[in-house]
Amino acid sequence: MPARRTRAITGARMPRGFPVILFYKYIAIAAPESFAAAQRALCVELALKGRILIAAEGVNGTLAGPRDAIERYVAALRSDERFADLEVKTSAGDAGTFTKLVVKVRPEIVTLGAGPLMPDFHNHLRAAEWKQTLETDPDVVLLDVRNRYESAAGKFAGAIACDIEHFRELPAYLEKLETLKERKVLMYCTGGIRCEKASALFRQRGFTNVFQLHGGIASYQEEFGNEHWLGELFVFDQRMTTRVEEALVPIGQCAHTGRETNRFVNCLHDPCHVLFLLAEETERENPETRLCPDCLAAGWNSATADYKGSPARVAKGVQASHS
Repeated sequence: MPARRTRAITGARMPRGFPVILFYKYIAIAAPESFAAAQRALCVELALKGRILIAAEGVNGTLAGPRDAIERYVAALRSDERFADLEVKTSAGDAGTFTKLVVKVRPEIVTLGAGPLMPDFHNHLRAAEWKQTLETDPDVVLLDVRNRYESAAGKFAGAIACDIEHFRELPAYLEKLETLKERKVLMYCTGGIRCEKASALFRQRGFTNVFQLHGGIASYQEEFGNEHWLGELFVFDQRMTTRVEEALVPIGQCAHTGRETNRFVNCLHDPCHVLFLLAEETERENPETRLCPDCLAAGWNSATADYKGSPARVAKGVQASHS
């Protein structure tokens, strides 16, 4: 499916048709279960699909639907004084962007697992400040705190990408970044939610000069497109990536062959299920490449891998029925 451009501002500039919104706010929610029930009812009433995570620390959501329904949802949420100043980023989607509605109460609205940690709000750089810093300070270190597969699709030029599969792996990964403790670090993520927690974690661990991109990549690209940016923006829905067409420099490469691609698949072997880039041409030439490189190297193939309908799973079922 073609990637689409992300927009950072709702209202008059919201895409026509079927917009997708991305929003979050760290704010005390005294009764998360009740708030979740009200959010679920509102989304059902408006026929919206997507995902909303709610915790005592705030809300984190992404939804898609007809423009009128999205606008009504945003207006309803902002009518709550806790969310009157809510920033909402938008991009173009369609009816298939999300397949269902999920509203859940979680311990954290983005899982870091580092214990009690107050998010950082004081060290944000707006998109223009971020760009100016990149262009005037040659000693800054750009740090991508997203997951490795997100960075494989796109990242800021020269950025260090954290080699993590999940955000919750970041606390343990910090020991690999010890040399940056005295450097000026500019960290970024998709929309900003992960950076507010990551920044606080970094300061707790002794990093003294950390800044974060306000509104994340989505907001930056709305103002400056692909300036200092390479590739596409990974998103957690059926689109997989969005992109700015003008001056696009693709960097996504097939994990097996190095071919240019922006197509993500999950490893065929369900116990692995890792997300990786796989060119369609590569899969046509060799269907075994639906297994990730690590699983292939470990000796798995389509006959021995465990997935729905696989010979291995069928054999297990036969064995179980005879035991």
